[in-house]
Amino acid sequence: MAVEARTRRETGVLWALGGLLGGVVLLLALHVLPPTADISPVRRTISEYALSGSKWLFDTALVLIATASALAFTLLWRRRAHVPTAVLGAIWTLSLLTIVLFTKNNWSVGPSTGGTIHRYASVAAFLALPLATFPAARHVFPDHRVWRWSTQAFATLSLLSFGTIVVGALNMLAGGPPWWRFVPLGLVERLIALSAVAALLLLMLGLLRQTGGPPSAVRSWDRPGTGSG
Repeated sequence: MAVEARTRRETGVLWALGGLLGGVVLLLALHVLPPTADISPVRRTISEYALSGSKWLFDTALVLIATASALAFTLLWRRRAHVPTAVLGAIWTLSLLTIVLFTKNNWSVGPSTGGTIHRYASVAAFLALPLATFPAARHVFPDHRVWRWSTQAFATLSLLSFGTIVVGALNMLAGGPPWWRFVPLGLVERLIALSAVAALLLLMLGLLRQTGGPPSAVRSWDRPGTGSG
């Protein structure tokens, strides 16, 4: 029974990893395939792809990442991850689905209620995922500092990247240029998202290592003082 349970957990982790990587690959494909290849990844936001004829591919990528994320955080919860991880993971997942349902503002037409919802959902998503990985990293890698610090480094990079947008907004209030011109917004958004997803991928690799080894190895991973550091 223990072997069967571990096999099911391993299968779940593999599905989560596959879904996350698949969603990222689809988003990257939008950068090189027509008609979206001409969209600037430096100045245009990721959601700009949803205003193109490739909206279906953008939506598919986000739904795939959201589904894989829901599975990933469910697996973390079953491993007795802390409540903040579960709550923030749920916010991340629901925010992605909200982004799919409500397209960003098309500024050639003007602002809209759906576009406003999209913007707030994007902010929630950008903050929730990196914040969720901090307590999760301590839980998944209690005795493996390199893995834990690597996961938290990606999360920190994501939050610091988001911080440049905050600085731009404050600078605009002080009389500076619009915040979306203060920073290369498209590049910053991509750095926020990719860094946070990379942190989640490392957590899944940590769970895969736990479930994939023999029972003694799994137990030694969890016992204090037995990690390799």
